[in-house]
Amino acid sequence: MFCHLRPVRRLCLEKICPHWFLSSRTLSGAEAINALRPFYFAVHPDFFGQHPREREVNENSLKRLSVYLENLQKPGFKSLKPTQLTFYVRETEQNSSEGQEPFSTSGFRAVKFTLHTRDLLSTVLYILNSCSLSVEHIQSSNTNVRPQPLKEAKRMPDRPIKWDKSYYHFTGFKDPHEDPEQVSRMETTLTWQRSWGVAHRCSQLQSLGRLAQQNLETLKNAKGCTIIFTDRSGMSAVGHVMLGTMDVHHHWTKLFERLPSYFDLQRRLMLLEEQISYLLGGIQVVYIEELQPVLTLEEYYSLLDVFHNRLLKNRIPFHPRSLRGLQMILNSDRYAPSLHELGHFNIPSLCDPANLQWFILTKAQQARDNMKRKEELKVVENELIQASTKKFSLEKFYKEPSVSSIQMVDCCKRLLEQSLPYLQGMHLCISHFYSVMQDGDLCIPWNWKDGEAIK
Repeated sequence: MFCHLRPVRRLCLEKICPHWFLSSRTLSGAEAINALRPFYFAVHPDFFGQHPREREVNENSLKRLSVYLENLQKPGFKSLKPTQLTFYVRETEQNSSEGQEPFSTSGFRAVKFTLHTRDLLSTVLYILNSCSLSVEHIQSSNTNVRPQPLKEAKRMPDRPIKWDKSYYHFTGFKDPHEDPEQVSRMETTLTWQRSWGVAHRCSQLQSLGRLAQQNLETLKNAKGCTIIFTDRSGMSAVGHVMLGTMDVHHHWTKLFERLPSYFDLQRRLMLLEEQISYLLGGIQVVYIEELQPVLTLEEYYSLLDVFHNRLLKNRIPFHPRSLRGLQMILNSDRYAPSLHELGHFNIPSLCDPANLQWFILTKAQQARDNMKRKEELKVVENELIQASTKKFSLEKFYKEPSVSSIQMVDCCKRLLEQSLPYLQGMHLCISHFYSVMQDGDLCIPWNWKDGEAIK
């Protein structure tokens, strides 16, 4: 009696937008940020704390560079005035090669170059080459990229460079020595925050399609992003473009126009996370959507900034990299740190630094043990999901994000003890309540009771 419609969770924009919107060979704002992460890692002012002059030069140059990149992304721009920039580049293993200008005894050297480019891709390549940083991560996702000779900066040496592990940790790029697979280029995708029915989702897609027909140039700013239909418009803490379903086209248009400035804030947020990690012995700062309040990019940046300033005022003597491999999330609604069963630390943004140090050091090993158990539990969970899908011949079997792995494992084990032939061909969702969605998906709570699961 149910209408078995496959729920549309993620769609390519090519279904509703022009093909060139996705296949353009230029970089999007989000892709440019990721491509420039090794550059930001080498010149960020926070790494020049003992060298105020060089720090100030890099701060001013980064501001001018941000303006230049934003202007490149403005619809209808024709050309920009040549912009001369000077950066002091830190010595790292990826740029400490022979054939370059020597670094000073302080571990950095000055690099000067003039930007007179017309698109993001050529700008990113020029900056990286000027600072003798690799462009391999761009070439792997764009076959049209070729190293360009520079007039003002010396080219990189041809011999391969083995990069330090911290580079991959910071940039998010895959280490070729660990995973030789190339990273595929990111597509623009659509998703929904809620389990709305098919009719509701189709209406939202039609609205976005009309906007694409009316304002193509503005919509190009979202290439490479994840667009999520939700309750309010903006950019989420994880960098997703949020389209409020109650907003009119005017609000959506303004959001797409502002994306270049959001990308700049996203870049500064990632650097802020890295600085917090540096001050806390290498622990990774993460944002877990399923476990944290839904925050905009501005709200999350403000939260990180408050916590970072407290750390700077009260330096905690963690041994460098002693906490690598561990994770933490920041919360504004807690007053004492805690350790989650999944292995990450819950840290209040206003936590007392002294108490924080004691808590992390005493719980570090337990955190590592919890993270190991989490990985083992995830393997068991996936095996049980596959077994349940096969036994009951389900068309789709999934869980809501708020259902933990422990809860899902318990649910699957008890389901496998049942004989439920009427589930064949259905979409079954493990949730916290009983319901049937508009598109026919059947929801049952993870802690269902025998005799009540399906009637």
